[in-house]
Amino acid sequence: MVSYQEGSIVSRMLINKPSGTVTLFSFDQGEGLSEHSAPYDAMLINLEGEVEVIIGGKARTVKGGEMIIMPARIPHAVKALTRFMMVLVMIHE
Repeated sequence: MVSYQEGSIVSRMLINKPSGTVTLFSFDQGEGLSEHSAPYDAMLINLEGEVEVIIGGKARTVKGGEMIIMPARIPHAVKALTRFMMVLVMIHE
């Protein structure tokens, strides 16, 4: 549903409802999302590759098949250590 593109992040929203969203992302190696926060909890499900996830200043490596929760209102960032693909689930209610 998404493919890797050199030097890019590609996303496709799969579900967009008032109760939450589900978005599929692919990141080329070295690409990332700068530190930000969200008003809702978010669950990052890594489908393949490796990503560094920084939550509240603490770095963690998340590998393919693993997941991590990014709590609401806590600053977080992601950086692709390799090409990686994830599903991001945000629950609004």
